[in-house]
Amino acid sequence: MSGATRTLMGLVLTALLSFPVASPLQADVLVVKGQTVYTMAGEPIKDGVVVIEDGTIAAVGAESRTEVPAGAKVLEAAVVTPGLVDAHSVVGLAGYLNQRQDQDQLERSSPIQPELRAIDAYNARERLIEWVRGFGVTTIHTGHAPGALVSGETLIAKTRGDTVAEAVFVPAAMIAATLGESAVSSEPKKAPGTRGKLAAMLRAELVKAQEHAAKRERAEEDEPPARDLRLESLERVLSGELPLLVTVDRQQDITTALRLQREFGFRLVLDSAADAHLLIDEIRAAGVPVIVHPTMARARGERENLSMETAALLADAGIPIALQSGYESYVPKTRVVLYEAAIAASRGLGRERALGAITIDAARLLGVDDRVGSLEVGKDGDLALYDGDPFEYTSHCEAVVIDGEVYAGEQTWRIVAE
Repeated sequence: MSGATRTLMGLVLTALLSFPVASPLQADVLVVKGQTVYTMAGEPIKDGVVVIEDGTIAAVGAESRTEVPAGAKVLEAAVVTPGLVDAHSVVGLAGYLNQRQDQDQLERSSPIQPELRAIDAYNARERLIEWVRGFGVTTIHTGHAPGALVSGETLIAKTRGDTVAEAVFVPAAMIAATLGESAVSSEPKKAPGTRGKLAAMLRAELVKAQEHAAKRERAEEDEPPARDLRLESLERVLSGELPLLVTVDRQQDITTALRLQREFGFRLVLDSAADAHLLIDEIRAAGVPVIVHPTMARARGERENLSMETAALLADAGIPIALQSGYESYVPKTRVVLYEAAIAASRGLGRERALGAITIDAARLLGVDDRVGSLEVGKDGDLALYDGDPFEYTSHCEAVVIDGEVYAGEQTWRIVAE
């Protein structure tokens, strides 16, 4: 790519992302009315109402049967859904400028670095966060990217707040790993150089973590082992505290991930899994969920066998799935999970399951469905408001509500005092 082309792309991206910064509207009681309200906890509600008090959902139901508190702030929209949940991203570590200073998603100095904490690199003010929020995304699972054998931790955050403390609500969600060509070193004589070496190195490190954990358990009788952040991080995987998120695409790499899971008994989440449709029986038997590759990812290299029907095929087989915006090593680094779901819906997944894959099913897979993913009393007041069918390209997200605070452009929403 020439310098002139790179400069032009940078100017285009800057223009696309140069929208007014949204200031949240706060209200003690907020009422959201929708011509159709998708709660993801039952059938859609025609002329529905969601009442939010102090950031939490206090009531959900038909407008004719739901009491609206006097003096509440009221938002109105054609379609209301739970705030969208992006099941895997690198937003907040990878930035929209695509320059060295905003690319913290992958550290290549060592192939195994589970001790790298996403929370230490997350930038709550990154403009890409605001950008994805503009499509209705209120929760993101983000962190260290695929591309290293073990690249580090991930976290779960709301797409709000100016500080890490305001945004992040699960500081350590998973440990990210990669099995496949992208984790193989391109430098001669530098490990890992083959798939066999990838598996051997990961297996050896897990064995070390087992031994380290055993020494710590015997610490009352013997001298406790020295602190080892790397092994302590992997101990959290072996104990079941954190899942191992393994990015794999080729069928032999998926098989290796399943084999390691059987050997060590950790919680496994498959990520991307372009060849998953070739191993449906094996994945189902293992009881392993899949965060499916972005529907419209480029079908080349390790993903040459991907299908836009992968999500539907896995869901039809009873395998838990979620959809993601994903990560690609070139511009734009991230996709829009709403559009990925729309394509999946049209390729066999259907509207209801596609919406579930970016709301309640994604929340369940991430273990945060007690707070987000559906519109139910007691859950966080996170909603997305659209002026039409969310899966139609011509529809717009008019406003987003996160913990009862409204984020929207100046001309896209109105508030009615009652």
